[in-house]
Amino acid sequence: MSERLCLLSVHAHPDDEASKGPATVAKYHHQGVRTVLVCCTGGEEGDILNPAMDLPEVRADIASVRRRELATAADIIGYDEVVHLGYRDSGMADTPQNEHPDCFARADLDEAVARLVAVVRRERPQVVITYGEDQHSYPHPDHIRVHEVSVAAFAAAGDAAAYPGGGEPWQPLKLYYSGWSGARILAMHEKFEELGLESPFDEGWRERAAASSADYTTVIDVAGFTDVRRSALLAHATQVDPTSPFWFGLPPEVARTIHPIDEYELARSLVPARPPDAGDIEDDLFAGVRDLAAR
Repeated sequence: MSERLCLLSVHAHPDDEASKGPATVAKYHHQGVRTVLVCCTGGEEGDILNPAMDLPEVRADIASVRRRELATAADIIGYDEVVHLGYRDSGMADTPQNEHPDCFARADLDEAVARLVAVVRRERPQVVITYGEDQHSYPHPDHIRVHEVSVAAFAAAGDAAAYPGGGEPWQPLKLYYSGWSGARILAMHEKFEELGLESPFDEGWRERAAASSADYTTVIDVAGFTDVRRSALLAHATQVDPTSPFWFGLPPEVARTIHPIDEYELARSLVPARPPDAGDIEDDLFAGVRDLAAR
């Protein structure tokens, strides 16, 4: 395989790319891997969470504002390409916004898969990152749809009989679900208490974190890249309150030491299985792929 290594991430809204795995993307970009972001919606229904940005002119032009915020955040993270899939934010379930005919959740599934397949075939990633099937903690219709579309596109992109107008077939080799482990929440809470600061994680938060049972197969060491999340989140000025204790309650020099890893679940792999003595946890999204590339 002589193709350049490429990592493609699929997200629902502008700002999701800043909260889910930005340090991982920054690390691979630093290594020379081509990094591509697919943002499925414009985020038109996102609440303005920063009081300083809650202005009439911002509300009136929120789609354009969020598009500019995304461009800034993507540049901070190190994405080489940002692709807008072109759907409208669906809002939450059982809201009028969720009934809008142009929203992602109402889009024809086959059409949405065709759009993503065309991106995959053009960008030719070996690794695709998306959301897992279990979205019970935050069942946003767009997040659920991202999972459905990404899984179908991963399977279809290499099939010459599928979507023949979508470009030359290309089969990605590995599909991952991004994670946010309970261990991260608990470690942050403990550090708040250690420093004598009020923790934003109440007992309910901690109980859910302790009960988290995601089967992470892959752990990426992102030491040296953890500040990327903070900077990218702040670029989404409408969506992120810079005084939020959840995101920014710990001093930066402390926050970068807390859980400096990103976790993923390997959902599908088409590369040869690792030998039995390679360990149970991967430390590289391109494990196995690099071996093929070196041949």
